[in-house]
Amino acid sequence: MSAVVVAVSAKRSHGPDKKNQLFIRLIAGQGAEGDAHCGEKVKHRSRARFNPGLPNLRQVHLMHQELHDELNGKGFSIAPGYMGENVTTRGVDLLGLPRGARIRLGPEALIEVTGLRNPCIQLERLQEGLMQACLEDRDGVLVRKAGVMCVVLAGGEVRAGDAIVVELPPEPHEPLKPV
Repeated sequence: MSAVVVAVSAKRSHGPDKKNQLFIRLIAGQGAEGDAHCGEKVKHRSRARFNPGLPNLRQVHLMHQELHDELNGKGFSIAPGYMGENVTTRGVDLLGLPRGARIRLGPEALIEVTGLRNPCIQLERLQEGLMQACLEDRDGVLVRKAGVMCVVLAGGEVRAGDAIVVELPPEPHEPLKPV
């Protein structure tokens, strides 16, 4: 199966449940135009309160449709954008990517993976048990399954159906940590 963009989503205000769009425009060094997390400096509310001058390592949030399928199979009702992602993907092992992996979305946009999204209480407010369902204990190692965060290297429009190409950084690869 080839890797593809399933949906794109954005929301001007903070919080999950981003609305699907025909396209989103990624802006280099900023994020998704019109999204609450767009900007050069940190936009995540708790981090911004702590230090608003930090660089924004969470400009674009990607989540894999395979997680939606898994959660729907467990009785949740999940659709693209619902858990706050800007880009829903299919056919990419997002959680297996190393830090610094580059992802080309469509013909123009290029983003770089900075780390994992840490599932938060906002997911629990959507549906009871959802936050815990996005965490898994694998032999004593906590696996965060709620997607990856990225920065925008080259802007462009991204839409459902766009091809996804992953470029790995030189080895040794650094595993992803929450950002």
